[in-house]
Amino acid sequence: MARRAALDIPDGAYVNLGIGIPEKVAQYVPEGREVIYHTENGLLGMGIAPEPGQEDPELINAGKKAVTVIPGASFFHHADSFAMIRGQHIDICVLGAMQVSACGDLANWSTGAADAIPAVGGAMDLVAGVKTIFVITQHCTKNGDSKLVESCSYPLTGQAVVSRIYTDLAVLDVTPEGFRVLELAPGISMEYVRDRTEGNLIDGRLANVVGA
Repeated sequence: MARRAALDIPDGAYVNLGIGIPEKVAQYVPEGREVIYHTENGLLGMGIAPEPGQEDPELINAGKKAVTVIPGASFFHHADSFAMIRGQHIDICVLGAMQVSACGDLANWSTGAADAIPAVGGAMDLVAGVKTIFVITQHCTKNGDSKLVESCSYPLTGQAVVSRIYTDLAVLDVTPEGFRVLELAPGISMEYVRDRTEGNLIDGRLANVVGA
């Protein structure tokens, strides 16, 4: 999922990555592209994860994972980092999700115990200030419930903010008509995805090919 999402990030983009699978997107910058990764704890120019044993405990991302930096990277105050986000200077944000609605509403935090993960974090600032929001998530929960729903039952992180979703079953765009399937994962049928999607599902693969 992370590798597939990386293919849709254009050359020269400034990108923020959420905690979890989205963090892995930085490992898959396509050859010939320059992507500048931002992390809200104060780094612009985040690189790939370091080799085991080469971690610097003072060089971490917002998820407290060890990272590297690319040539020309810069460090700055936490407040300045959020000024970049709120000032709409970040092009794309890739986040995880608990639910995404058919109209692009995002719910990606829990209201459980005080130490529950995920917490709100900077997600509300990110969905309000970043120009394009991608989501990477499993298509269904461990209980088999769809994460792609008609309307979210969890508290919202943002309304109508998600543009594209990458799941273990498909790549989908959020459209006024519902979830539009752009690609299916290998060995997965449209019917299989439809059975596991609560919101309206549209097969957009033929249109995608015709428009290519």
